[in-house]
Amino acid sequence: MTIRTLALPSRLLVILGLCLPALAFGMGMNGRTTAVLAQGADCATDAGASAATGSPVASTGDDSSPDAIASAGANGAEVAFLPKDVVNPYFASNFRGAEEAAGELGGVAEQVGPDTPNAAEQVTFIQTLTQQGVAAIGVSANDPNALAPALNEARAQGIKVVSFDSDVAPDARDLFINPADSEEIGRDQIRDLARLVGCEGEVAVLSAASTATNQNAWIAFMEDELTRPGYENIELVEVAYGNDEDGTSYDRTIELLTAYPDLKGIVSPTTVGIKNAAAALRDEGRTDIALTGLGLPNEMREFVQDGTVTEFALWNPTDLYYLTYYAAIALVNEEITGAPGDTFTAGRLGSYTVGEGGVVILGPPFAFTADNIDDFDF
Repeated sequence: MTIRTLALPSRLLVILGLCLPALAFGMGMNGRTTAVLAQGADCATDAGASAATGSPVASTGDDSSPDAIASAGANGAEVAFLPKDVVNPYFASNFRGAEEAAGELGGVAEQVGPDTPNAAEQVTFIQTLTQQGVAAIGVSANDPNALAPALNEARAQGIKVVSFDSDVAPDARDLFINPADSEEIGRDQIRDLARLVGCEGEVAVLSAASTATNQNAWIAFMEDELTRPGYENIELVEVAYGNDEDGTSYDRTIELLTAYPDLKGIVSPTTVGIKNAAAALRDEGRTDIALTGLGLPNEMREFVQDGTVTEFALWNPTDLYYLTYYAAIALVNEEITGAPGDTFTAGRLGSYTVGEGGVVILGPPFAFTADNIDDFDF
């Protein structure tokens, strides 16, 4: 495997070859994590149910044996990853999944990007990567439409584009690697929050950027879930945006507490948001407010252990990078085109099938609580 840096605009960061502790996510022989996030109770039928948790279990497929990995070939090529920013630990620490895949395929993995979530700066990186002629770009978009023209210029040069985590406009990429089913994420987070607040009271959402594709998709399903019977006593008072910035997310949480003195719960479907919301609640001594969402175990451990947060969820982001690399190489090697029904093998994760709209779903997320959070390291 080769890791190289790029000559790019001076104020932007390039983080490559991170040396971090191995991910402890309970992988089995084939490595795919398949533990399902316990669905939150529907207030209409089971308001008092507890979230089921446990240890992740491996899938039983046999496509990820050492022989299957070897048969994928050594045509790793060069895949450049462009996350929303390279400082956010969600992206910075989990790039090792792409490095792992590149090592298995004898290819090149690199990660570049802005030091804050900024679509305009992502465009600059796309243009530079196009000039350098990388084989494929894996991108998590800050704005799906703003990146589209530059990505289509890259595709016109023969570069494959795979969005991951946060999609771009569908006509500007070949595949989208979705961490989990968007409807499942959105509805389950509201069900979880509703259960935590006893199916009544004012609740708020603390999101990332207002243009983030994944956030908006999840929030749309959250809002729709709240229109169903059983949620009549829950009021969504505001969707606030912390822009995936620590200070902004913290401040937005404080503003929610001030604006809504009767607030009972917050759901934050972003790792930066939930971490800073938890810090704000602890600093303000607001043990009366329930908080859930999507977070990294290493960042949320202290808040779970001190009782600020009861439960939260996430998929395995290292696997997300790993799958994105394999999908990009399958496109580069013309094993797939991105059409629905295409299948490819992703090393230890096994076989995947492309769904409608060129979407590949990594798998279901997982619930973290005080009973299991110490079993994870990412």
